[in-house]
Amino acid sequence: MRFQVPQFIGIEDRIFGQLTAKQFLYVGAGIGIAFILTRIIPNRIIALFIALPIAGLFFAFAFYKYDGHIPFIKIVENFIKYTGKPKIYIWKKIPKTPEQMKKESDAILTTESNIPKLSDSKLKDLSWELDINENIDK
Repeated sequence: MRFQVPQFIGIEDRIFGQLTAKQFLYVGAGIGIAFILTRIIPNRIIALFIALPIAGLFFAFAFYKYDGHIPFIKIVENFIKYTGKPKIYIWKKIPKTPEQMKKESDAILTTESNIPKLSDSKLKDLSWELDINENIDK
């Protein structure tokens, strides 16, 4: 029985001409915001200075892909997350006091002393069992 396996599942469908649905919405939103700003702001030069960068940003959202595959909206999202979160610098080493170092060394010594030791007879028994199991497997 043969099944048809879909190819190219990572490619979005072209809905409006050569634009995908996301691209169409970004372009439409950019043009719409620029149009509204030019109608609201009475001075045309100031309106263009405000509307053109906003329209350019939306066009970048629609078409620009960093390194060929990362959408620009994802870059902006990561930038906002990075600037909004507190930074943790792990590489800054905090010097330890002698008391802390002594406690750590004592903890290491106590954990090493809790490890069971194999006596000669237990070690011989274990090796004998391994030899027997190895011979049985053959």
